[in-house]
Parts: sequence; structure tokens; C-alpha cells
Amino acid sequence: MSLRSKALALVEVLLRVPPLFVVDEFLKISLGLPVSGEEVSILNNLTTDHIDVIANSSYYDSQFYNAFFLTFLKFFICCLGCLSALCIFVLYTKHLIIVYLYLMSVGIVFVSYWTNVSAVKQIKLTQAAAAADDEPYASVLEDILNLNTKSLLDVEGPGLLILQNFTIQFTLAVLFQNVHLGPRHSVMQKVLPISFVAPSLIAMLPFPIDVLHHSPVFATLLPLGVVKCVLWSSAYGVVQVLYSGYQHGRMFVSNYGLSALVETEWMRLNIPCVLRVFWVVRVSEHAILLLMDNYDDDTDESIKVSTLLAVQSLASMAKSLLVTGCETITAVLGMTSVISFFCHYIGNFFQWILLTDEEEDKSIGAVSAILFYILALQTGLTSLNPEKRFVRLCRNFCLLFTALLHFLHNIVNPMLMSLSASHNPSTHRHVRALGVCAFLIIFPISLLVYLWSQHSISTWLLAVSAFSIEVIVKVIVSLMIYSLFLVDAYRSTFWEQLDDYVYYIRAFGNSIEFCFGIFLFFNGAWILVFESGGAIRAVMMCIHAYFNIWCEARAGWSVFMKRRTAVNKINSLREASSLQLNQLDDVCAICYQEMHSAKITRCNHFFHGVCLRKWLYVQDRCPLCHEILYQIENDLSKDSSDAGLEENMNNQNHLLEEEPDLLLGDGVR
Repeated sequence: MSLRSKALALVEVLLRVPPLFVVDEFLKISLGLPVSGEEVSILNNLTTDHIDVIANSSYYDSQFYNAFFLTFLKFFICCLGCLSALCIFVLYTKHLIIVYLYLMSVGIVFVSYWTNVSAVKQIKLTQAAAAADDEPYASVLEDILNLNTKSLLDVEGPGLLILQNFTIQFTLAVLFQNVHLGPRHSVMQKVLPISFVAPSLIAMLPFPIDVLHHSPVFATLLPLGVVKCVLWSSAYGVVQVLYSGYQHGRMFVSNYGLSALVETEWMRLNIPCVLRVFWVVRVSEHAILLLMDNYDDDTDESIKVSTLLAVQSLASMAKSLLVTGCETITAVLGMTSVISFFCHYIGNFFQWILLTDEEEDKSIGAVSAILFYILALQTGLTSLNPEKRFVRLCRNFCLLFTALLHFLHNIVNPMLMSLSASHNPSTHRHVRALGVCAFLIIFPISLLVYLWSQHSISTWLLAVSAFSIEVIVKVIVSLMIYSLFLVDAYRSTFWEQLDDYVYYIRAFGNSIEFCFGIFLFFNGAWILVFESGGAIRAVMMCIHAYFNIWCEARAGWSVFMKRRTAVNKINSLREASSLQLNQLDDVCAICYQEMHSAKITRCNHFFHGVCLRKWLYVQDRCPLCHEILYQIENDLSKDSSDAGLEENMNNQNHLLEEEPDLLLGDGVR
């Protein structure tokens, strides 16, 4: 991407940040809803202090309905403002620039009016002071004609004030000429600067005080007329743009679906980057305010302060920034985007260590963002007071770190299996993978030691401990299987029991994970009932119970039954004798390894028992001649037998595709 393209992309991102600040300000006041209890206190005061008034009049009803109407009106205005800001946020860049140009022209008019009013007030005060001292008031025009530079440049005199206001108004007039979207007639373009500087010109002349007092209002008539003309002339175009956007969205959804529309708009608006810039600007603004509050011009104590106090001050400032950085939903979204950014590069760092570049592993940023946002909503982060919010935020970060450990295990586990199964001689790749595994064991243990030494037992601590122990168990299981594969790689003979050992180890690890899933479900149920309930937590518990408990148990039981059935089928076949194997002197047709033991099928073909068992996971026919491998019970007809076997084969193929990681783990597939 060229430098020009990067600059344009940055400008487009910056243009979409202000609407988020508008929404954020409305959310800070809770959309106008009573959060401090002021409106509710009216009712309490009425019931205690005005009982006699209420009993003899309709004072209570009028106050109640007035408070309700004002609350509803504020809520409606805030919702309308949020909706307008979101509509501006999703506009195309060319329409967004038009909106900003119009808002700039309106802002210039109001700034011009405010500066004119301020200047007129100062001039009136100067005239009043001169009248109180019985001094003749000389107009600025007289001082200019008399070349009285001393009076003109007097700081307390009106001359310098009028000159400053004239300069400001002329600058605003030039900006308005280039910004406004109205018709650019030559006569009007020449009159506009005169309209802006008219109060300054009137202040120079000896006009009556009433004329000077009303001059700012008349000075804004022409620019306000231009702005209003633009608004009325563009009303139809605005409605047309909104309607065309609605039509485009509806057609896109009907053709490609809602998810495709969301994904397309997400990429077009570059929402993660916009949220990131919004949060950084928001936190930077708060940091500047904190620094200004803590800065003392009179003393140099900031230089004399000790290092410990400086560190404490920085820690307090960081705490304040974190607390204010998640006080609204928009702020939480911005923090989520920043966390996603850092987690993405953490994933890239570990991928660099492991020398891998899998596309699926690069989703760590998105997964972390979703997890953090769900945790924020589930724990009601924005509704807590600052102290509790900071504690809850730290706990959410701790849970997020444990989730990152699980994600890192998902990156390193297939690499371990690949290195051991492929007989990879690259020593440094083995060392890198084992180093990451050591980190995934040492870090959770250190975290658990610190948390249990610093905090008392709680549901949150139990959840973090469960996640940490689970990742330790998963890493140990991966290392055990990795060791088995390495041993098998250096064996000269076929290791028939390897598959059983791998199965038992994975079954143990996944059973531990299943038990932790049940434990976390009951832990969440306790939190839901006795600590902090909520609809989001209840929904997440239902999802956890269905996918992580019920589906895993059902699929794991299916895998177990399929394996047991395959073992029974293999045991029903004849075992080849040593004499038969010596006479055959062949290799297994499935694994191409030498046969020291074998099973004989009904069609007199020889295979390793473990290889044949793996083959039975796929289908029940001989790999060479496709004959049925075992005798069908109940003497069914061949057609019905073939149909049943075909159905069984399809069912087993379906199970193989949907086989979870409960008992067998990722590496078996």
C-alpha cells in the first residue's frame, strides 16, 4: 500500500471517530434516564414533606407527570441523537465529507456570533467605565484618524479588542467562504466578509449603544440564511440517500444474507481500527486532564518527589484511565478492539517462535475480542462503581489470559504431533515447541500460586484455577503423546499397542476436561443464583451446557461405542499363527509395515489387528477385496445385510466427520 493510500485510509478512519464520541456522550448520561435517583427523590420528598399538600390537591400528580414527561423527552432526544450519529457513521466517505462541511459552516456561524457578543460586551464595559469616571469616550475611528497609536494599542482600551475581533471575524469569514455548501454567487461571496466584520466596523464608529448591542444578531443573518438554504435544499437529497442505503441493504440481504452484509460493511467501515482510534483518543484526553489537574506551577515538588511516589502516581493514573476506559458500551468496544490488537500480535509472536504460519491460528485477536466483550456484558462492567469496575476488569483480564493459554496450546499441539509423527530431524523446531509447552505449564502454575496466596477463595478464583489446571493437563497430554510418537519413530518394529496407549492418554485428558466443564457449569450456576444474575450469563450457561457438556458427552459416548464395536469385530477374527506369517512373508496392506502378528479376515487376507480396527472406523469391508469382514447375525439375506452395512458405514462416516475432542483429541483425525 502506497503512502497516499495509507494517508487516505487514516483520514477516513478519523472522519468516523466523532460520531462515536457523540454516542459516547449520550451513553455517559444513560440516554437521559434517571440514574442518580433525582427524579425518584421527588416522589420520596412528596411522601414525607408534603403529605398535607398531596392530600388536599393534585400537586403529587402534576409533579409526577412533569418528571415523567421530562425524563421521556430527554430519553427520546438522546435516542434520536444516537441514531443520527450512527447514521452519519455508516455514510460513504463523500457523503461524510459533505456532512462535516455543513457542520463546520454552522459551527463557524456560532463561533462568529459568540466572539462578536463577547467583544461587544467588553466595549460596553469600557464605555461604562469611561462614563463612570466622567471621561469623554473617543471612538476608535477618531484614534485612527488622529494616528493615536498609544490609545489604539492600549491593552485596556477598545482599540486593541476591536482589532483582535476584526482579525478573528475576517479569518472566520474566509473559512466560511470556502466551506459553506450554498450557492457561490460572486456578490454574496463579497458580502459575506462584510457581514462577519460588521460588528467590529460598527464598534469603530460613534453609533448609539443600542445599535452596537444588536449588531451581532444582524451580522449572523446572512450566513445563517445560507446555512438554512443549504439545509432546506438538501433535505430531499438526504432522504434519498437514506432510502437508497436502505434499499441497497435490503437487496444485499436478500441476495447474499445478513452475515455477508455485516461482513462487507465491517470491512468497508474498518470498524476495528475506528474503535481503536476512538479509545486511544478518549483515554489520551482523560490522561491530559489528569496531568493538568496534578500539575502545580508554584512549586517544584514534582522534581523532588521520590521514585516510589512517582510510581504510585503512575499506577493511580493507569488505574483511573482503565476505569474510565470502560465506563460506557462504546468505550468497552474501543477497549475490546485494543485488546484484540495486542492479542493478535501475541499470537504472531508465538507463531514466529514456532515457525508456523497457519491462517486459522491468526484468529486469536477476534476470539479474544469476542471473549472480553462477552465477559464485560456478562459481569455488567459499565454499571459498576469505579472501584468495583477496576477489580472486575482485572478479573476479566485474568480470565482472558487463561483463554489465551488454551489458544496457544491449540497452536503448539498440532506442531508437536507433526514433528514427532513425521520424524522431523530439525532439533531447533523441537526445542521451540517444547519451550512453548514449558511456558504453558510454568505460567499457569505461577499464576495459581500468586492468586491463591493473594486472594481468598471465590467463584472467580475457582473458575481461573479450573481453566489453568485444564491447560496444564492438556499440555501434559500433548507431551506424553509426543513422547510416544518419538519412541515409535526410533523403533525398528511395528508398535501395535501404540494406538491403545494414545487412546487411553487422550481419553484421560478429555475426561478431565469434561469434568472441569461440569464443574464450571455448577460454578456459573452458583454465580447466577447467589452472586450476579443476568440474562447474558443465563444464555451463556445454556450454550455451555449444550455444546461443552451434552454434545461432548453424546459424541464421546458414540466414539467409545464405535471403538468397542470395532474391537469386538477384530476379536471375532482368527489370529494368524507364526507359521502362517513366515510362509506369507508379506507386509500389512494398510500400513506397509512388517507383520509379526496379524488377523485373518473371512476372505483370507492378513492385516495388523490395530490397522484393521482403524479401517473399521470407516467401513466394514475388506480393504483389498471389499468383502464383509465378519458374519452377520440372525441369517439375514444378502440384500438386507448389504443395505444394513451400507447404512452402518454412512453412520460411521458421519460420526467420523463430527467426532469431537472429548476422548480422542485433535490428533486422531
